[in-house]
Amino acid sequence: MDQCIKGRSALTPEDRDWTHRAIRILEADGRRSADTHLVKPDFPGLRGIDIYFKDESTHPTGSLKHRLARSLFLYGICNGRIRENTLLVEASSGSTAVSEAYFARLLGLSFVAVMTRSTSQQKIEAIERFGGRCHFVDHAREVYGAAQAIADEAGGYYLDQFTHAERATDWRGNNNIAESIFRQMSGEFHAVPEWVVMSAGTGGTSATLGRFIRYRNLDTRLCVVDVEGSAFYEAWQSGDMNITATGSRIEGIGRPRVEPSFIPTVIDEMIRIPDEASIAAAHVLSDRLFRRVGGSTGTNFMGVLCMASLMRQQGRSGSLVTLICDSGDRYATSYYNEAWLREQKLDISGWRARIERFLDTGEGSLL
Repeated sequence: MDQCIKGRSALTPEDRDWTHRAIRILEADGRRSADTHLVKPDFPGLRGIDIYFKDESTHPTGSLKHRLARSLFLYGICNGRIRENTLLVEASSGSTAVSEAYFARLLGLSFVAVMTRSTSQQKIEAIERFGGRCHFVDHAREVYGAAQAIADEAGGYYLDQFTHAERATDWRGNNNIAESIFRQMSGEFHAVPEWVVMSAGTGGTSATLGRFIRYRNLDTRLCVVDVEGSAFYEAWQSGDMNITATGSRIEGIGRPRVEPSFIPTVIDEMIRIPDEASIAAAHVLSDRLFRRVGGSTGTNFMGVLCMASLMRQQGRSGSLVTLICDSGDRYATSYYNEAWLREQKLDISGWRARIERFLDTGEGSLL
């Protein structure tokens, strides 16, 4: 009997004590984090179409990934994979790693983030301020193997957001992003959105949204926006989940492969957004909100405007909801830097003019 109880994976009394403390710490962080705001800017050219932004940049670590990181930590702890002194490793383009470094520090754990050398310096500095260490690779496709190898060598745990995002989040409720959006929308004039628009990085957030919409039997449809250099859009169109791509210039979204957390069957529509349009939309929205938003938020905003254009063509009124994923201050040396835009051969002026005209007059199609 003793032999059965004291198996290799059994928790010791010390492990149990640490696990109890760790979960209390994570739950306390969740209680301290008030729900994020639902922002509704006024766009004069879109009367009858209300656009809302769930502002996830106000989380303690500055992005939507704060929710995911907490869920990934709880998932690892409750599965017995994260214990006291476990080295944690993640493959990330930045924002998830910032949030995970924060939680690792709360729990007194060491953390290594594996990312491409092109990751913004602001994100790298944020990870290091929280006590994390950055390990760099040249290409996005290399992050997975490098992260697993570091974890294996140290006997650590690879958090693996790209696999675990959709399963670590309770999509039925428990204050997930979908439940929060629809609860906040319940008192609005168009309480049930026509569309929720979301970009895909791990695919976990779009999976949560799509599942929740169906679970609650809502008429809302889910539009997922993808970017240049990403495999998701073509995989969704073709049904071939083995498609690969080069990788995205828009940090945090788009992937060179179809990630395990991407669930195409919950998506009603997909749109591919040009990088110039994503960055132009981020600039326009930043001006109108009086604060900078990140490139992935620009992609989301451009997707919303495409669906608003479709609704105008159809003579429909209603609401559209998307997310502010993170602050544009993290991208001062890229999307908001003229030299970087020239280096990347990106001219956002044409898209910017089209977007401004559509928002102010409702004229011109963005589809």
